[in-house]
Amino acid sequence: MARYFDVHPHDPQPRAITQVVDLLREGGLIAYPTDSCYALGCRVGDQEGAERIRRIRHLDDRHHFTLVCADFAQLGQLVHLDNAAFRAIKAATPGPYTFILKATPEVPRRLAHPKKRSVGVRIPDSRVVQAILHELGEPLLSSTLLLPGQEEPLTEGWLIKEELDHQVDAVVDAGDCDTVPTTVVDWTEGTPEVVRVGAGDPSRFA
Repeated sequence: MARYFDVHPHDPQPRAITQVVDLLREGGLIAYPTDSCYALGCRVGDQEGAERIRRIRHLDDRHHFTLVCADFAQLGQLVHLDNAAFRAIKAATPGPYTFILKATPEVPRRLAHPKKRSVGVRIPDSRVVQAILHELGEPLLSSTLLLPGQEEPLTEGWLIKEELDHQVDAVVDAGDCDTVPTTVVDWTEGTPEVVRVGAGDPSRFA
């Protein structure tokens, strides 16, 4: 059964955050709220965790995982950024955007797109996520919690626990979450292309 953590959205309890991070370090998979919607997350180096996400969501190996970062410095170690991308992404973060960029050698090959060698990255504007990331000291490997056959992500922690009680190790509940996923911007060709309109204003990348 999944452990259930009820945390304050703006002032998350340090003890709960430590316990969540301990689970991640032990190879756990968590469901957690972001500034857009709920996501599934594990450590970047956790190959079994990535496979568990694929099984839950019925994903193939062409799926772009997202590396969720605490800050821009961490993001810059994972993807290649030219000056234009650097300025635009720095201005838009933290926020509900996912950026697809060419991956650096820091990113395990199995996590990057097999042909483009690209990966999704984001910096969420969520105190709960930031607390988890700072305690963990590294990015999270993540994917939107959108279950097969559903059109919208789940938004309530208790319902996620009921649905995924034996498929995840912990559910972090910080109150109801939005149903709108991030806006996704593909920057792999050197210019921004909005490939999914979501919670973030897409006009700044038009």
